[in-house]
Amino acid sequence: MDRRSFLRTAGAIGVAAPLGALSLGSIAARAAAPAVVTGGGSLKKIKFASNATAICLAPGYLAKEQGIFEKYGLDVEIINFGGSTEALLEAIATGKADGGIGMALRWLKALEQGFDVKITAGTHGGCSRLVALKSAGISNLKDLKGKVIGISDLASPGKNFFSILLHKEGLDPVADVEWRQYPGELLQLAADKGEIDAIADGDPKAYFWLQDPKYVQIASNLDHGFENRVCCIVGLRGSLVRDDQPAAAALTRALLEAQDWAVAKPQDAAKAFLPNAPKDKSIEDLVGVLKSQTHDHNPVGADLKTEIALYAQELRDVQVFKRSTDPEEFADRVYADVLSA
Repeated sequence: MDRRSFLRTAGAIGVAAPLGALSLGSIAARAAAPAVVTGGGSLKKIKFASNATAICLAPGYLAKEQGIFEKYGLDVEIINFGGSTEALLEAIATGKADGGIGMALRWLKALEQGFDVKITAGTHGGCSRLVALKSAGISNLKDLKGKVIGISDLASPGKNFFSILLHKEGLDPVADVEWRQYPGELLQLAADKGEIDAIADGDPKAYFWLQDPKYVQIASNLDHGFENRVCCIVGLRGSLVRDDQPAAAALTRALLEAQDWAVAKPQDAAKAFLPNAPKDKSIEDLVGVLKSQTHDHNPVGADLKTEIALYAQELRDVQVFKRSTDPEEFADRVYADVLSA
C-alpha cells in the first residue's frame, strides 16, 4: 500500500490520518501525536519565516489560510524576510523566527558552518532551472563548456545545483564555465544582449520565461537523476527542537499536511499565494508552476538523511563543502527526527 492509499483508507475508517511523505513504518507515530496547546488550551505562538516571492512556499500560506496550523494547536505569524532564503536561515538561527522553508542548496553550506538550525522534513522537489535563448544554440549541458551562465548571486542554489550537474557530465564547474552575477530582474536582459549564454535561476521567474518560445530549458533539478530528490526543506530553530519537541513536531506535521493539500487542490495553494505573485499572473498561471514541481515528495527520517548526505557529497565534489566534511555525519548532525519522538 502506498502512502496516499493508506491515507484514503485511514480516512474512510475514521483514523486520524497524518499527511506528508512518510514510510509506512513511521506513519503510526504521526497519527498518534496530539496537537500542541499551551496552558489553558491557547494556541502556541510561532513565527514562521517566508520568502514572499517564492511560489514553492505557497503551501505555508495555504496552511495559514485553511486553518491547518490551528488544527495542530499553533498560532503562526508568517514573516517575510525578503528575496533570499539565506535571510530566512539567519532569521531562524538567530531566534527571530521559529522555523521556515528554504532551499537545501542554499542552506546546507551555512549548516556545515554551524548554524543552529535543524532540518525536520523535505517539502518538494523542483524549482531550479537552467534556461537559454534558442538562438544561443545550447541543447545540453556539455554545450556549456566555455560559456557564461548568469546567476543572481555567487552562492545561489542554482549555481550550486548546476555546478553539481556539470561535474556529473564531466565538466569542471570552476574552469569550464564562467558564472556571472546580475540582479535577478536583469538576467533576461543580459541574455538578450548576449552578455550571458544561459541563466540558472528559480521559479516562478524561470517557469514563466519558458512560456516565451524563444527560450529552451537545458536542465532542471528534476532531471539527470534528480527526479526524486527534494530541493526545499523545513528548518526549525535548534532551541525549539531541543526545548519544545511537541511544538516542533506540530509545525512539521502542519507543513506536511499543507503539502498534501496543495497536491490535491493546487488551486487553493495558488489562491493563498496570489497576493504575493506578480500582478499579471492568474491563479491558473500559478497552478501551472505548482504542478511542474513535486509537492508530493516530502521525505523524512532515513529517506531525508540519505538525500542530505547525497547533497553533502556532491557539494564536496564541487568544492562548496570542505573536503574534511563527512556527508553521513553531516546529515546525522543537521537532521532532527521530531515526528517519532
